[in-house]
This record gives sequence, C-alpha cells and structure tokens, in this order.
Amino acid sequence: MAPTITPVETAQDFPPRTSVVIIGGGIVGLTAALTLAEKNIPVVVLEKGRLAGEQSSRNLGWVRKTIRAAPDVPLAMAADRLWAEMAMRVGANVGYGRTGIMYLDRTEADVAGHEDWLKSVSHLGLDSGLVTPSQIGELVPGGEGKWAGGLYTPSDGHADPTLAASAIAKAAISKGAIVVENCAVRTLSLEAGRVAGVVTECGEIRCDQVLLAGGLWSRRFLGNLGISLPTLPLVCSAFRSPPMQGPCKIGVAGPDFSFCQHHDGSFIMTQRAALMAPLTLDHVLIGMRYLSQLRGNRGIVRMKVGRETLDDLKLPRRWGPADESPFEKLRVMDPPTISTFNREAVANLSAAWPLFKGVEIKSAWAGTMDITPDTHPVIGPVASIPGLTLATGFSGHGFGTSPAAGQLAAELVTGETPIVDPAPYRFERF
Repeated sequence: MAPTITPVETAQDFPPRTSVVIIGGGIVGLTAALTLAEKNIPVVVLEKGRLAGEQSSRNLGWVRKTIRAAPDVPLAMAADRLWAEMAMRVGANVGYGRTGIMYLDRTEADVAGHEDWLKSVSHLGLDSGLVTPSQIGELVPGGEGKWAGGLYTPSDGHADPTLAASAIAKAAISKGAIVVENCAVRTLSLEAGRVAGVVTECGEIRCDQVLLAGGLWSRRFLGNLGISLPTLPLVCSAFRSPPMQGPCKIGVAGPDFSFCQHHDGSFIMTQRAALMAPLTLDHVLIGMRYLSQLRGNRGIVRMKVGRETLDDLKLPRRWGPADESPFEKLRVMDPPTISTFNREAVANLSAAWPLFKGVEIKSAWAGTMDITPDTHPVIGPVASIPGLTLATGFSGHGFGTSPAAGQLAAELVTGETPIVDPAPYRFERF
C-alpha cells in the first residue's frame, strides 16, 4: 500500500511551447520547477503517473549530512538551509524538523569507521561528533541495546514525504508553473542535434531546454536515445506506526533497524540491513560496475528473481515517438511490501528499545530506488544532446537533498551561478 499523498490540482493540458520542460513530477523535478517559476521562467512539468507517486513519497524523510561522502556534503548543507525556509517559501507545512540524527555502533570497528568519516569532513564545519554509550542512553532513553558508541549530528532532521512534494508543487503552480499528471513523455524532439521539444502521449510541446528528473525511469528513457546511464533498482520496505509515545525525537539508525518520529507523532521504521534487488536485464548489462558495492553490502542486498524480473523483460527498450512507451505501460512502480523485512525491523528494534515491542504497523509500503555505481546522483548537462540536463540517480538520498538538488539543476539549465559546485555530479564521470 502506497503512502497517502496530499492531492494537488494539476492542469489537464499544456501550451504548444514553453521555455523548460521537466520530465518527472518527483520532489527534485518539482523543486526545480518552483525555482524556475520564482524567476518567471516558463516551465511545464510532465508526470507519467501521479506527482510524487514513487520514491518521493515512499522514503523515510530523513534530511541528513551524516555519513555522506565529503564531496556530497555541500549539497546536503545547502539543502538544510532551504528545508528550514521551505514552509515559509511554499506557505504550507512540509513536516520539517531539525531534530538530529544518530547512527549507532555495535563494535569498535564501527566506531573507527565513523571516526574516519569525521576526519574526511573535518574541513566542512559540521556539528557531527561521536557519542559514548552513556550519552546514547541520555539522548535516547529506555534502551537495552549494547552499543560501543555512535555518531550524532544535532542539525540533521526530517520532513514528511507525504506533504513536502505536494506543497512544493502547489507553490510552483501558484507562481506560474504548469504541472500535468498522467502524461508520459515518449522521447525528445531534436533539431540539428539539440533539444527542440518533447513528444508526449498527449502531443508535442516545443521548448528550449529539457530537465530529465525521471528517477528509476531515466535509464530506460536515455537508453532509447542511445545514451547509457548506469543505474540499478533497489527496493526498500518501510512502515508507519500510529501516533505513540517514543523514546526521543531524534532519528536513530541501528545496524538492522531505524526509527524516526514524524510531526504527527507516528514513527517511520525500516530494516536497514535488508534491501531487495529485483534481478533485471540491467544486472547482466552493467552489473560488473557494482561489484564493490555488493562486497561492501554483503548480507544486506538480497537478490530476487520473480514478478519484477518478468515485468522488466516485458517493457520495451526501444520505441518510436508514435509508439506506446514503457512509461504508459507501467505508470507507477509499486513494488509489493516486504513483510518479512518489516517483521525483522520490529524484532530488532524491540530488542534494543522494548517500548516498541508489539508496535502496530498502521501502514506499510515499498519503494524502488535508482542506484548509481558510486551512489551519487547525476546533476548536469548531457554533452551529446545540447539542451538536455539530468537530475537523477539519487540512490535513495534524493529527498533529503531535493531543495538544493532541484535548485542546482534549475541553475544549470538557465546558466546561472550554481548553489554548489556541480563537479561531483557530472554525467561524464561514468
């Protein structure tokens, strides 16, 4: 069951021409649209299904700098600032709170790993620091777990995925953006090798620039254009409790569980040590690029051959502008909830904090992340097609950085000075 998203009243059609077309109505694409609309730049967002219907509403809502690679931290720091201003910017609650995030260490080796991370980001001025077992007990009381220590960043926080994208979409629309749901973009219109528009199932729209923010669908869209974007799918299962009294407001990540209390008093929880990888043709085509990731996550990533494998094989990889595209055949990727993972999470969490024993699972869902070989997104132009910019491959980190990522993408589209150095996110690194 997918999370219930705040509905948005969108347009039924689009104009024959605009300045920028954004493919994908997830939170990154919507934030880019808001940024452009605030600058009075005509922009149209085209979403094949429903706004934020996939990973943008199915994530945990964490807004963190903790354990991000050093090159990625400036984007997360910029996102922190923008999240703090977001409610006022869009005139609506986005569920944001700067409540802190803590990662727990079971062994001294885990502590050493976090020490190494702190050294790698020491020049960035973060408020992250190691905490002792007794400090963990003070910050998150009522626990019975045996911890060697932890890593705590007080300025990290969380927002509500069921509220944020919708609020951003409504603000973008109020400022002039046109947002259309249930309208899949089939391909680009090119003239002399550069972007001249997009062909949709509803007709063609001419434009000067296209921003592809299609999440896990971006690889297939680009592949039809002869461009290889390396991403593989990975499924995370999560669940929400009813409103309840918890041990703290801090987001807590243990070795095999996580929990965080949201603004309505409910907790979002997951089994951090269990991710499902539905085997697809892409695993054969580009899987060798991910060997280091698989070694580092041995026991966490659980391979599966099943319905998802067959569904992937049925979707076309080549089609023409007049053909029904795969984005029309499958408008929303809605993987089944992995109840085994959720039961493991409850058991692991209850052993560490007994107050969660027997916690009711009010709702549960799964979401498919698009993972790049280095787990960093691609935000930048495609040199072989002038006028095409990417903002995709967020590897499960996109919600937290979305305000800055969307702004960065918009600034690259318009040629303005970017909010952060975009070099770590260049498409050419692959």
